[in-house]
Amino acid sequence: MHLAYPAVLAVLLFCTGLYGVLARRNVILVLMSVELMLAAVSLNLVAFDVWLRDALHSGQVFTLFLIAVAAAEIGIGLAIVLLVHRNRGISAVDRLRELNDRDDRRPGEERPAGRDREAV
Repeated sequence: MHLAYPAVLAVLLFCTGLYGVLARRNVILVLMSVELMLAAVSLNLVAFDVWLRDALHSGQVFTLFLIAVAAAEIGIGLAIVLLVHRNRGISAVDRLRELNDRDDRRPGEERPAGRDREAV
């Protein structure tokens, strides 16, 4: 098997994911782009494992660990995205500069409904 074909495919996948991370504003699309980058890395690991004819198949073992890490990352990432969307009402990355809960009210202004920590 030629190593060039899967390597070129992995580079294209990784560059597509990198473009998605840098250019997208929606958090879900950014998470999907990160998953695309992880898929490119997995493809490289398996391709090099086959090309080197490793007796231990360590590239495939690392790919299984990478799949487990990617599943945990997407679960935690989606939980954070849902929590931020529920609390702030937006999921645009450029509008979420900080994740702390500052009090941006002017003096005498009421606190918006659904943001009371005391009600929890």
